[in-house]
Amino acid sequence: MNTTINDWAGELAGRHIVLGLTGGVAAYKAAEFCRLLVKAGATVQVVMTDAACRFITPVTMQALSGRPVFTSQWDARADNHMPHINLSREADAIVVAPASADFIAQLAQGRAGELLSLLCLARPLAQAPLLVAPAMNRQMWAHPATQRNLRQIAADGAHVLAVGCGEQACGENGDGRMLEADELLEELIAFLAPKQLLGARVLVTAGPTYEAIDPVRGITNRSSGKMGFAIARAAREAGADVTLIAGPVALPTPRGVRRIAVTSAVQMHAAAVDEARTATVFIATAAVADWRPAHAAGNKIKKDGGGQPPPLALAENPDILAEIAHAPRAQSGELYCVGFAAESDDLLVHAQAKRARKGVPLLAANIGPATFGRDDNALLLIDDEGVTELPRASKRALARQLVAEIARRVSGGEEGERV
Repeated sequence: MNTTINDWAGELAGRHIVLGLTGGVAAYKAAEFCRLLVKAGATVQVVMTDAACRFITPVTMQALSGRPVFTSQWDARADNHMPHINLSREADAIVVAPASADFIAQLAQGRAGELLSLLCLARPLAQAPLLVAPAMNRQMWAHPATQRNLRQIAADGAHVLAVGCGEQACGENGDGRMLEADELLEELIAFLAPKQLLGARVLVTAGPTYEAIDPVRGITNRSSGKMGFAIARAAREAGADVTLIAGPVALPTPRGVRRIAVTSAVQMHAAAVDEARTATVFIATAAVADWRPAHAAGNKIKKDGGGQPPPLALAENPDILAEIAHAPRAQSGELYCVGFAAESDDLLVHAQAKRARKGVPLLAANIGPATFGRDDNALLLIDDEGVTELPRASKRALARQLVAEIARRVSGGEEGERV
């Protein structure tokens, strides 16, 4: 897994999820998915088909969810004997994971022979969205009938999740694997998030740059990239098409985000200028090195025993943010630019000066030594109207707040409380 349980804590607080299991070996992933849902704060009601009970027991899912599992439309525990109505009306979302080829065919045909397909058919379309996580052999996945059924259920309002590619239980290798539990959770969280940037094309730079002195040494900084990656993820959840240009960091790419890996400031500059041609929002979180060695040595520079280091001539790196912010698209309002300032002292004074120098409508400032490598941060947002303070919180929470602030400014809505 790319994330820990703590990364999801509280993400789904107050949400009620109906988790449906159909027949397939991927049911073992549904057990972990159920556990992550509960850790994320959701209440989980599990509904299983007869075939699902062949792969994993209702007892297991009851232990993980903390609620009795439903398997039959004739279950007498409901006072009105209508579990298909009661369960679907209570749900914030219905997630079928795994969804077998047979169950997808049932949905496409509107069949309701078991409780799970029945409650999917009986769900209020506007109130209880249906997410389907397919899981099957690669040949079954590629079959025209399966693909036709997937298109049909999507046309009927279901949200069909992607499948993974890799080794399958049958020994074959290819498309059709169900997503991993953490991937399912990330997809669900993104699906339920408010779409404040729907239709926007967001470009984010993140992490440090590395400027080579020779093949084994270089100039860099302590930026972990965590803030930029959190912003990219939050923007994607808000409905944006997100491109992330990342320096050398060991962080997983957020789901649904296109990543461009670079090393040096010159490489980041070339990629950012190119991508900014079609972006509508540019968020420059990267800690770009101000200087680079004017000439990188082709071989490792050796000590000469004289006690004096060799001279190191420096050249100034391109100013990515200033160049893009002063380009015609930004000046005309087609591209909204957000800068970041990592300072060591006098945060407000330095940040205001940097905003004026870069020419950006919004600048987010923080104390660099207090945030580099950490999972939390605090921000000052500075624009023409004044200063908005975002108190210390997780970078995940701050990223969502920042994206909401950007969305309000881009849409011309009300801004946050001023300090």
